[in-house]
Amino acid sequence: MTDQGAQGAEPVLESLSQVERAVYELIIRAGDLMAKDVPSKMAGVIPRLVKKGLVEAYRRPATPDSRKKQTFLKAKKRE
Repeated sequence: MTDQGAQGAEPVLESLSQVERAVYELIIRAGDLMAKDVPSKMAGVIPRLVKKGLVEAYRRPATPDSRKKQTFLKAKKRE
């Protein structure tokens, strides 16, 4: 069953649209990216990437002394 899970991740990457792939690669290159730094015309695909399990969205303060939390994006590790 573990082998199927590893093989199952590849078709998900293959099925990404051009915009989804561009945003996913942007998040991978950045490592930890604020959601507001994704270009507005490309931001619509973020929920689809989260649903497909490729990206994790979480909230944390942007700076240590900040009280306001910002949404950050991080690519999930593929096994």
